[in-house]
Amino acid sequence: MRRLGRCMLLALALAPALAAAAPRADEVRGFRFQIVTADDSAVTRRIADDLYKRLVPIFAGFRTELAQKRRMLYLAIGPAALREVAERRCDCAVISAFTSSQVWHTIQSALPTQQANSMTAVYAEPAPSDQLRLVSLLYRRPVRVAAILGSDTAFLKPVLAGPLEVEDYAAGDDINRILNRIAQTEVLLALPDSDIYNPENIRNILLSTYRHKQGVIGFSADMVRAGALATTYSEVEEINTQVAEMAGEFVASGQLPPPQFPRYFRTIVNEGVARSLELTVSDEARRFARPVPSRQP
Repeated sequence: MRRLGRCMLLALALAPALAAAAPRADEVRGFRFQIVTADDSAVTRRIADDLYKRLVPIFAGFRTELAQKRRMLYLAIGPAALREVAERRCDCAVISAFTSSQVWHTIQSALPTQQANSMTAVYAEPAPSDQLRLVSLLYRRPVRVAAILGSDTAFLKPVLAGPLEVEDYAAGDDINRILNRIAQTEVLLALPDSDIYNPENIRNILLSTYRHKQGVIGFSADMVRAGALATTYSEVEEINTQVAEMAGEFVASGQLPPPQFPRYFRTIVNEGVARSLELTVSDEARRFARPVPSRQP
């Protein structure tokens, strides 16, 4: 598939794990890492095969003394694989990829402190800061932006509460009432929260925001194709590049970097939705991206 968004069906980021067959631990002797997957789909194989090729040269010079006791690094591809690794309760380090920040925080927060501190991630969804930059490029004027946060995404409130109008969502809340409360804002920043952006709500949210002339900044390319205005998104190889960089930091220092949103990305715009919102999309907005740096000789 050409785009990572296709890995994440609309209800996606919220739900089932991408995962995949990858080299087993006994196939990578001499290297202190294992790619953990939960299915054998073509997308997951693509993720695992590409990641394996990036990790082998990094771990060729692995010095176990730098990693102290954590001499095994697990790369968990998707939510199901992350849950599997978390259940092992091993003395190891874990990098999660292709899992939303919501799911990662839910799993990580339920673990004992020592184990939780030995995990990090490259989240599946775009960075809110990059999404807000995209909003400024699309509208080219100050606009009011809202976000709806459930209990599992409340950890983002300190980051969003300043530049955005944040509405809280609790189980059983009427999503229509919340949408009416933010009807005067011009943009809704959607975040992958399965309590809010689920198959039952998503069509209603897109129709309501369309009637209110609000642009929705989605969290995947699929969401844009379904009716959101635009989003930044990352390809498999862009996420894997960042994961490999994090693994390289671990090999060099024995320390895991903190969890991160995708560093490398590109942009997709729904031109039909933009026209209905009477937006003239600039080439600068369409080309908004942070590409992977070219490899140096």
